[in-house]
Amino acid sequence: MSFEKIVEALIKEAQERGDFDNLKGKGQPIDLNAYFETPEDMRLAYSALKNAGIVSPEVELLQEISALKERLASTYEEAQRSHVKKLLRDKELQFNLMLERQKKHRKG
Repeated sequence: MSFEKIVEALIKEAQERGDFDNLKGKGQPIDLNAYFETPEDMRLAYSALKNAGIVSPEVELLQEISALKERLASTYEEAQRSHVKKLLRDKELQFNLMLERQKKHRKG
C-alpha cells in the first residue's frame, strides 16, 4: 500500500471518529498571510519553531514593541513616558537592524 493511501485511510478513520469536529477555528478560512510573507528559505524553520511553541527573535521583538506601545498609551506621568519612549525607540532600532542584516545575508 502506498504512503498516500495509508495517510488517506488514517485521515478517514479520524474523521469517522470525530477527531476533527472540535478543532479551533473550525469553519473559518485559514490565514496564510504570515506564511507567505516569510521568506521562502526561512518558512520551514519558522514553521518548525512555531509548532514547537518557540518564536523567532523578530517575532519576540515585535511582541516587545507592541507591549511597549500599550504601556505608553496607558502611562501619563511624563518621566515614565520618556523612559518607555526610549525603550520603544531602542527596540524599534534593534528590529530594523535585524531586518537589514537579514536582507544583506539573502543578497550575499
